[in-house]
Amino acid sequence: MKLLSFRGGMHPPGGKELSKSAVIEKLPLPEMLYVPLSQHAGAPAKPVVKKGDEVKSGTLIGEQAGFISANIHSPVSGKVLKILPYPHFLGKKSPAVQIQVIGEEPVEGYGEHRDYSNLSSKELVQIVKDAGIVGMGGAMFPTYVKLSPPPEKKIDTVIINGAECEPYLTSDYRLMIERTEDIIKGTEIIRKILNPEKIYIGIESNKMDAAQRFQDLLKDEKGIEVIILKTKYPQGSEKHLIKAITNREVPSGGLPFDVGCYVQNVGTAIAIYEAIKFKKPLTHRVVTVTGAVKTPKNIYAPIGTPIKNLIEFSGGYLGEPGKIISGGPMMGISLYTDEIPITKGTSGILVQRQDEVVIDEESPCIRCAHCVDACPMGLTPNLMADYIEANKIDMAEKIGVMDCIECGTCAYVCTSKRHLIQHFKFAKREIMRQRRESA
Repeated sequence: MKLLSFRGGMHPPGGKELSKSAVIEKLPLPEMLYVPLSQHAGAPAKPVVKKGDEVKSGTLIGEQAGFISANIHSPVSGKVLKILPYPHFLGKKSPAVQIQVIGEEPVEGYGEHRDYSNLSSKELVQIVKDAGIVGMGGAMFPTYVKLSPPPEKKIDTVIINGAECEPYLTSDYRLMIERTEDIIKGTEIIRKILNPEKIYIGIESNKMDAAQRFQDLLKDEKGIEVIILKTKYPQGSEKHLIKAITNREVPSGGLPFDVGCYVQNVGTAIAIYEAIKFKKPLTHRVVTVTGAVKTPKNIYAPIGTPIKNLIEFSGGYLGEPGKIISGGPMMGISLYTDEIPITKGTSGILVQRQDEVVIDEESPCIRCAHCVDACPMGLTPNLMADYIEANKIDMAEKIGVMDCIECGTCAYVCTSKRHLIQHFKFAKREIMRQRRESA
């Protein structure tokens, strides 16, 4: 069987065996939630509740504040204590709604079955928008925007992303094993909205049991095909899924719809189905808690739950923690406290022991070109970093630094242990600042 893939990339140690067999467990209700108003790409939501307000599961607490933004809903019934600056995964405090949890009593209509067979594409997209659904693979881009491509951008191919290439994370894998039918139903809704010619479900070769489940359920379904992808990082990147499956290349500065493609994470497909069928906004998600914890788990938890609650549910720390990462080891963000709450895009929490945390000292580039060979975007990371270190950011921009997806592959293979991604992030922020000033 030919495994589809792309040029570059690499295969780091997986670490998935720690939590791969852990069935999804529901987290007991915490005493307090801190629901961030900024947990999506674009403008933070505008609070529509105040101190003392009573809320229920599904109550709107934050209203979309722009085209690129998303609604926020309460995951529980309880009382709003305050809206306060609270630790956020991006490293600074951000406004959050503090809710004292009472229970899970839902608002009227929440959970009711809806017949959506006669709803138009526009009506379905509006439901997705109202439900506050965003990409759950990590990017957190508002889903209704992705489902509303410009009229001239015809989507002929939909790709459901089940690659989950980031080491250690298994939340998507467990969803594919335990909620296969719901993913398919969400995919059918996406088909109803976009009317593509072809749908592919892309799954890496290290998840063949999940692939087999889809193949069994889809054997009589026309227009949906399960594609087996080579186990390689960063296979789950939108652009690389498109390249591997369709051999189309998203142009520099472009988006998937520029090549007629739409890519959606398996978890988001479930969220779309639940919103359309059960009038359920996005208030919970599955999070892998793994690494140096006593019992690695996949946990279904309310958004806004402090990370420490999930770690306690996983048996607590295994020794003295050296680092807590939101996400995986390649593209995750190191956290400064376990008080930080999970968001719609929190796919995993990885705990590393003190002896696992190593900050390598940089040495000069030896021109080995390992980073060039490994870069999945076909860039020259060594030269980009040289220009940035020399304060020639304009030259780094010319040779493609804005096309960097910050996957960390170059830094992983670097013989000299250069802190390449930090350089690229700095340069991209500086370029964007200069563009704003020019505008």
